[in-house]
Amino acid sequence: MRAKDAVGRYGEKVAARYLDEHGIEVVERNWRCRYGEIDIVGHDRAADELIFVEVKTRRGTGYGHPAEAVTRAKLSRLRRLAGLWLGAHEVRARGIRIDVVAVLLSSGRPDVQHLRAVG
Repeated sequence: MRAKDAVGRYGEKVAARYLDEHGIEVVERNWRCRYGEIDIVGHDRAADELIFVEVKTRRGTGYGHPAEAVTRAKLSRLRRLAGLWLGAHEVRARGIRIDVVAVLLSSGRPDVQHLRAVG
């Protein structure tokens, strides 16, 4: 596994644990179809919302904060993927949203930033 892939997978584990600790049940991880991948599908129990989560992980800020890597094009693709996921699953919730979890791995404990309803 390439170092970049290992960092990404580690960031997804950190993000899943963070979401769980904050009342969001992880429904599915790394859902793929021919159009792309959704990192995490979660259910916010308090709000009864399905959440489609993009996780961005970086080892430093030399290329900017991880959240800055989520572009309009990426959000557009996530919206499309969310629609495809919903079409393939019989899950009901009051609402849906797209979130970003940015994981910064500098020194010590990972710094996690959760941006809600970004797209």
